[in-house]
Parts: sequence; structure tokens; C-alpha cells
Amino acid sequence: MPPASNPLVLVVVAVVVLSAAAVFGSGGKSLTLTLERASHNGLEMSELRDRDRLRHGRILQQQPTGVLDFPVEGTYDPFLVGLYFTRVKLGTPPKEFYVQIDTGSDVLWVSCNSCNGCPTSSGLQIPLEFFDPSSSSTASLISCSDRRCALGEQSSDSFCSNKNQCGYTFQYGDGSGASGFYSSDLMYFDTIVGNSLASNSSARIVFGCSTSQTGDLTKSDRAVDGIFGFGQQGFSVVSQLSSQGITPNVFSHCLKGENGGGGILVLGQIVEPNIVYTPLVPSQPHYNLNLQSIAVNGQILPIDPAVFQTSNNRGTIIDTGTTLAYLSEEAYDPFVNAITQMVSQSTRPLVSKGIQCYLTTFSASEIFPPVSLNFAGGASMLLKPEDYLLQQNSIGGAAVWCIGFQKIQGQGITILGGTVHGKIKVLSANKANFYI
Repeated sequence: MPPASNPLVLVVVAVVVLSAAAVFGSGGKSLTLTLERASHNGLEMSELRDRDRLRHGRILQQQPTGVLDFPVEGTYDPFLVGLYFTRVKLGTPPKEFYVQIDTGSDVLWVSCNSCNGCPTSSGLQIPLEFFDPSSSSTASLISCSDRRCALGEQSSDSFCSNKNQCGYTFQYGDGSGASGFYSSDLMYFDTIVGNSLASNSSARIVFGCSTSQTGDLTKSDRAVDGIFGFGQQGFSVVSQLSSQGITPNVFSHCLKGENGGGGILVLGQIVEPNIVYTPLVPSQPHYNLNLQSIAVNGQILPIDPAVFQTSNNRGTIIDTGTTLAYLSEEAYDPFVNAITQMVSQSTRPLVSKGIQCYLTTFSASEIFPPVSLNFAGGASMLLKPEDYLLQQNSIGGAAVWCIGFQKIQGQGITILGGTVHGKIKVLSANKANFYI
């Protein structure tokens, strides 16, 4: 969910699926956030979770100090949840908050007491909480004279108020916003060392305490307690823990879109065979990739490669806070036209609320073509029909399938959101590489 203040991210935050993992930085100790499935179905989730945590510890490059682990829930499917979120424990005594995972922003913030516009209930059936610095014995406010506030000002993540408080105001691409002040307090997490799981490790971090929310953040249907930014600036939790020597300046995430969601989120590097790498574009405020072409059924589409190249108003961004995938007009129109032409004998095209859909009695896998996103370095992401289509409803016994890629009018940005993240089985990156 990139902030709207940056020219690269003046877009609507939306919902799509991309099963992914991303790594940034280099070796050292590892912090892992283990994504739980959103649907429980009567399973012994505690047993499955503990088994998964131990397995995650074995597949990570880890030092003797171990792996830090957080439980996370969610799915990319906009008709179910439409986002991925983790739980963090803050303060003394610790209080648990549900926060959305977002690689498009930097800061961890949660709703604060006396918040204007903050939801008090959630359609996700999770309890919502409010952080109160006066109720935590380890909390301290960040003043304007604190060097950390000056660090945040360099990346527009903070400003100084007339009350000598270090504050923030974020505007996101969907028009929503959050503002408040910064607090320093303890974050708690579990640690995996070898095959053993230990609890109650902690580290002091700076995070936001929101006193006002606007736009979609005020709605209760998908409400969470805040946003967990995994961006590259100094105020991100990844950067803070790295500067304390607790974790490396690196994270990996793998978000599963099918079968109720799930995956892993790791502050550390995943070790997996058969991984293909593509370079990240350096010196960018977001995680940009070099997308070179799109193919439908093996045929490269007639799209000028310059459409995908990173510049002041163009580029391809990975963003877990965005649900759908978005293409610029120059790429979207050839993409949709190619699919429509290939299924013209078996479907009836229709447009629903501005979204290209198809009415058919056939299964999607029978008639829709595969799609390939081709990146620099020879890395290709193959999307099966169910990876880029969403079933909206049925009409007279026929299914309505809609394309999960949307058009960005008047902008050259391509955003790979949750829909694509649901496809990527292992997506990992460091400062120079991104593997798919």
C-alpha cells in the first residue's frame, strides 16, 4: 500500500493474489513470521502451527541465535479476506494487535486510544485493540529532538508538531490516511533455536500510535489494528531490528493464495532449490522489478518494453498491500484483447463495474490460456487461469470469471499485488535480486 505522496504510487490500493516471498539484505540471524491459514475447519491449529514453526526454522539460513517467529493469517481472495495480516505484541504488559503486511510502506503503526475514525469492530471476526502508552510501563514518546525523528523526516515518515512530539501523517493510494505520534516500546516474539521453540524474546522499537484514520481505514468490513510496513527506510521494523544486531536487513515472504491462504514471512533468507532470480531496480523507494514482456499462450504481446521500465512515472512494483494487479493502459488493452480473442468461441464477454469478465459454462482451466510475466535475467512467472481470474458469481448456471488485472488510467505504473503473490510459490529478494 504505497503512500500517495510519491509519484510512483498515485494508484488505487486494490486486491489480487500472488503467492510470494521476498528477501532483502544479507545473512545473519533470521526473523520469521509464519502465516496461518485463515479458515480453521476444526483442525488442531496449535499443533500444526508448532510443527510449521519448527520446519521453517530448518529451511532458513540461521545462526545459533535462532529464528524469530510471528503468527499471521489471511488470504488474497477479495471475496474472503483480501489481505494478509500478522499479530504483534507491544508494550508491558504485552497487548496483541492485528496488522496488515505491506511492502509498499515503511512504518508499523497501530490504533491508539481516543482515535478519531478508527473502527471498533471487524468483519474479519478478530478483536480490535487500542494502544495506550500510559498503560505500558515501558512506553516512552519520541520527541522532536530525538535523532530517530530526524531520521524519519529524511524519508517523509515523520514530522515535528508544536507539542514537541514526533508525529506522522500518511496518505495511501486509495485515498485513506492515518496520522498520529511515535512511541518507543517493546515488541515481543517467539524464537526458534534448532528444534526448540522459546517464547518471550523482545526488542525495543519505534512505532506509530494513530489518533486519526480516514477513508477505507475507517470501514469495519476488513478492519485490522494497523499496518506493518516492510519498506526500506530507517523507520521500518526490519531496519530497526537490523540496526540493533537482532536480525539481518533482509526478509522473505511466501503468501499462498489457494486452500484458505497461508505461507511464511521471514526476517532472514529462505534456502530453497530451483530458485530463479531477477534483479531489483536499485535506489527506488519501493521494490521495483524489471518486467520486460507479457505473453499469452506463449505469444509475446505487442507492448513497448519502455512501458515497464522504471522512471519518474513508470515502473513495476511489488506490493503486498495491494489486492489486485494493475497494468498501465498500454499494457492492459493488448493483454485483455488477447485473452478475449482466445476465448471468444466459448464465452460471452461482459464488463461488470468496469472489470472485464466472461460468462461461460466451461471450467476456466479448459478454455482460458496461460499467461507469462517475463522478467530480466530470464526469470518467468507462469500464471494458470485460476491465478489471474476470479470467479465473481453465476448467472443461469454459467460462471462469471473476471480478470484480476486492472487498468490504471493515465499512469505508467504496473503493480503486482496479492493476486500475483498467490501464484508465487517462493518469492525472495535481497538488495540486488528477487527470485520467483
